[in-house]
Amino acid sequence: MFLATLVTVSIMLLYAVPGFITVKTRLIKPDAIPAFAKMLMYVCQPCLTVYSFQKADYSPALCVNILVVFCAALILIGAVMGLFYLVFRRKQDIVKYRVAVLCACFGNANFIGVPLVEALLPKCAEADIYSTVFFIAMNILGWTVGSTIITRDKKYCKPMKIVLNPAVLALVVALPLFFLGIKLPAALGSAVTLMGRMSTPICMLVLGMRLATVKFSGIFSDPLQYASMLAKQVAMPLLALGLTALLPIGGELRACIYILAGCPVAAVVLNFAEMLGEGQKEAANTVLLGTLLCVVTLPLMLLLI
Repeated sequence: MFLATLVTVSIMLLYAVPGFITVKTRLIKPDAIPAFAKMLMYVCQPCLTVYSFQKADYSPALCVNILVVFCAALILIGAVMGLFYLVFRRKQDIVKYRVAVLCACFGNANFIGVPLVEALLPKCAEADIYSTVFFIAMNILGWTVGSTIITRDKKYCKPMKIVLNPAVLALVVALPLFFLGIKLPAALGSAVTLMGRMSTPICMLVLGMRLATVKFSGIFSDPLQYASMLAKQVAMPLLALGLTALLPIGGELRACIYILAGCPVAAVVLNFAEMLGEGQKEAANTVLLGTLLCVVTLPLMLLLI
């Protein structure tokens, strides 16, 4: 478990190196970082959703499992988000506390979750689709409640914003194709696949770029960042363990939800911060802290199952 986690995290961090170098050498200016974040959130991640559903073959049993994972993700993320927000509700006028709320509940279920589930549950053929569904639930909350928390602007929770955001629109395309068993034409499918697979490299490139603009001492010096990391990487998987124990589901699906819940702080928090123009430094620091420390937290938490 330790080796699988270490290899996955190391590869993730390698993706961030070019972004760090290009900003440090001034090949890319820091004010260009939000443009990369928008490309990821508006193009690559919707393609990743379509690509993941295209890989899966429809079956009633799979649909039930997808619904279980989606609801479990919404409950887990919503519960931790609400609790963390309440704990620091009197400090929400300070941006780092608002970013901390998202860091406490948003995890890297797709980029780190997939290789971990594949390594630890090799017989789980649906690992990709489960991690994508978990990630979609997180994205829907990110585009709505998460964006509202960061900006303190309630417009993101208006009905039109809830319906017309990239996470929901991607489902509008992906789900009918999945239920009807329709596969995209080869050329179009290859383009969608390529754009979807670009999500991880671009996500980490953005992290590397932002880290080039902050002091490394800030990564390990703020207690709030440790609190967010522990909430995400320790409290959430424990909550998932309790929740799944109440559900009449198989052990493999239960383990999959648990692993996805224990993934480190999501790099996507930084992308929301970049797009919304607030809390970029705090988000970058917490994402890197959580990614580094998941080499310890993930193996320890996985011992429980």
